[in-house]
Amino acid sequence: MPKFFIKTYGCQMNERDSEQVAHSLIARGYERTDVESEADVVLLNTCSVRDMADQKALGKMGMLGRLAKERPHVVFGFLGCMAQTRGGELFQNLPHVDLVVGTHKFHRVADYVEEAVARKSKADSGQLQMDDPRFSIVDIGEEAGSQSTICEQQLINRQATAFVSIMQGCNMYCTFCIVPQTRGAERSRSIAEIVSEVRSLVYRGIKEVTLLGQIVNLYGRHEFPRVGGKAPFVQLLEAVHEVDGLERLRFTSPHPIGFREDLIEAFGRLPKLVEHVHLPLQSGSNKILKAMHRGYTAEKYIDLVERIRNSRDGMAITTDIIVGFPGESEDDYKQTRDLVEKIQFDNAFVFRYSPRRDTPAATMADQIDEHTKAGRNRDLLTVVNDSARRINDRIIGSTVEALCEGPSKTNPNRLMGRTRTNKIVIFKADFNLVGKLVDVRIERATGFSLYGMPVARLPRQQNKILSDQPSIAA
Repeated sequence: MPKFFIKTYGCQMNERDSEQVAHSLIARGYERTDVESEADVVLLNTCSVRDMADQKALGKMGMLGRLAKERPHVVFGFLGCMAQTRGGELFQNLPHVDLVVGTHKFHRVADYVEEAVARKSKADSGQLQMDDPRFSIVDIGEEAGSQSTICEQQLINRQATAFVSIMQGCNMYCTFCIVPQTRGAERSRSIAEIVSEVRSLVYRGIKEVTLLGQIVNLYGRHEFPRVGGKAPFVQLLEAVHEVDGLERLRFTSPHPIGFREDLIEAFGRLPKLVEHVHLPLQSGSNKILKAMHRGYTAEKYIDLVERIRNSRDGMAITTDIIVGFPGESEDDYKQTRDLVEKIQFDNAFVFRYSPRRDTPAATMADQIDEHTKAGRNRDLLTVVNDSARRINDRIIGSTVEALCEGPSKTNPNRLMGRTRTNKIVIFKADFNLVGKLVDVRIERATGFSLYGMPVARLPRQQNKILSDQPSIAA
């Protein structure tokens, strides 16, 4: 049985796309391997959000050149966002690459792999001459309906969580972001398609689904009407919420401008919708937010956080922040730092601005030097980590509900789960608990994880622990 290896860079959308590719290859008789040197097909699903992601994928493929010499029959390919933006130029310095497939064509990867395998087989048998065109395949074209092709995935034994792609693309054109170029315009799957996929996943043992989209809460805004004053995304949440057997419902990543009152109100009446919102801030300076083309002010963001927290007790809020955006003065950075201090996020991803070609910010004046970016990044992480530690310390002594996902990555003798507020919980191993909801008494905490012991689970109607998160005023 031929084997394939796939490495994924970047976001959950990329992870979900890779699972679709894996499913299609397994359906063709391939076996997945985690050892690239054993594989007959090696695929890198790439990310272009930051330059470092590009460089990691390029560096990895470069190192695979040695494997290509040792095993010339192996098919090598780039998939995803970097493939979409760079196309055929990726062959220039990497002659062992056989295929480049963009973000609209994940469902065609298995076909292209088999085509590349067949071409190499003919070359090995002498049916093709050495002066034939190189066995390279490039497909970065758009394809209508491609958003509905990310709909299947392989599940491992006792898997409890799954990502469900509900849309592709983005129309926001933030000045720092390359996603509209890599993913195309917004296009959404139908509610019926999505609910059918969720129902199938639950039937196969999934207890929690995360709905995915580049700007997930703008789902369907161009395709589907509002009904009863509710946006298409809220209609989707309601429909998925009704799936029997589903325990938890998440979504990521939203945009602040997509949080209307109907979505905020949904947190108060849909109990499967968890107490966690990842709400990208990007900057606390109105000047920088305007330059980023974000569409909101710092004051509106603070008000939104307050309304989300008031929608249900124990709401946790995490965020994304960029430091060192072009033109960011010391005062602009201080405004961001002060806002982060004020809001007290449960956690945050802090990024140094990375210029991306063909984006407006890349050619803006007053680019910030790397030393300044690094300093601001370190300083803001200190603020975020202090906030996260204080919040988690307040959970010590309480009992939280964790969905057990499997062994801890750092200690295989312990189990890892996530709370409804998306906090990692590490606890004593009883491998019969994998894939189940577990009540855990928290004994200690860091800014990143909670640690505790499983306790007897109360009947659901008596278990008052819906969330582990103490209320924190914005």
